[in-house]
Amino acid sequence: MARSSRTRTSGDSAQPLLDEAATAFDEGRYADALSLADRALASDPKNAIAHHFRGAALLELGDVEAAQQAYERAAALAPDDPEILLGFADLLICHPGDDRACVERGLTLCAKGHKLARRKDDPELKFEFLLLEGTALNQLGECARAVRILDQALEVVPDSVDARLERAIALFELCRFDEAERALQSLLLHAPDEPWAHHYLGLICERRGDTRSAARYLKRAQELAPDEFFAPVRLDDEEFDRAVEDAIARLPRDVKPYIENATIAVEPIPSDEDLTSSDPPLSPSILGVFRGTPVGERSVSNPYDHFPASIVLYQRNLERFARTREELIEQIGITLMHEVGHLIGLDEHDLWERGLE
Repeated sequence: MARSSRTRTSGDSAQPLLDEAATAFDEGRYADALSLADRALASDPKNAIAHHFRGAALLELGDVEAAQQAYERAAALAPDDPEILLGFADLLICHPGDDRACVERGLTLCAKGHKLARRKDDPELKFEFLLLEGTALNQLGECARAVRILDQALEVVPDSVDARLERAIALFELCRFDEAERALQSLLLHAPDEPWAHHYLGLICERRGDTRSAARYLKRAQELAPDEFFAPVRLDDEEFDRAVEDAIARLPRDVKPYIENATIAVEPIPSDEDLTSSDPPLSPSILGVFRGTPVGERSVSNPYDHFPASIVLYQRNLERFARTREELIEQIGITLMHEVGHLIGLDEHDLWERGLE
């Protein structure tokens, strides 16, 4: 969602260069836009708009780290500029890798930008901040809040494909599969080549056991966005079980005693019962789950604590996660260790700090 700034007045020496940079950016000439922004900064180093253009161009050119530095400077110089906040929030939310802190910071910028957009009575900016906020909430697993925010966005722009898609994804993550399916089917009537809609419809069909439709939707998603979706690495059951056994053998010595009284199983995908046993529900795309009471929380007075704990790995989700056989084998080990972490009492934050999220 990187964008150039709207036309605005800057310093006399920099403004012509910024006008040229805006034109270059809008025409997709990002290297030219970057060069023009640098020239503007040479004459006016504290020009927030020039730093904004520089960040937007760098982001499009794939240099996320340098883009963030540029946006840090722009936001420091103009902390109440909604366009700069929008560009910075987009970077933090849509290009964070696995950095949850970046997404949370982007969400804070969205809240501030939304207030500024309301004061300016700018519906377009209001919509953009709401859409980004909904996207961030989905990434953070706060999907019920995401639905509410995206409903507000759709009140502003009812036909937005991006907002409708993000809302359908939130419904899927909330395990409201029938609603998600209706939303995705409706979306395809307006945007038949939206790859993520095909992907999620494929996952819903897979959950229903409609393997033919699932394969058709998932294949179409791969055709439409081959860089986003790829053919899963498939192992037969025997190979997968052997990979799990190897992962168990590689567990640290001090961890192995904890799994002696736990069962480790493999299932194709999570059941509805597994997903909805917690509130909010677990994501249908989870790679594994721990069932039971962590070791340090067990009590002799709780009859349920006498049942053996179990760890389940979800083969189809793991296979879909990996691009290569080597990556799949590695992820089986990471997922197993993640669930063993829950067994010994670590929460998601603890696991994230240990790189096991």
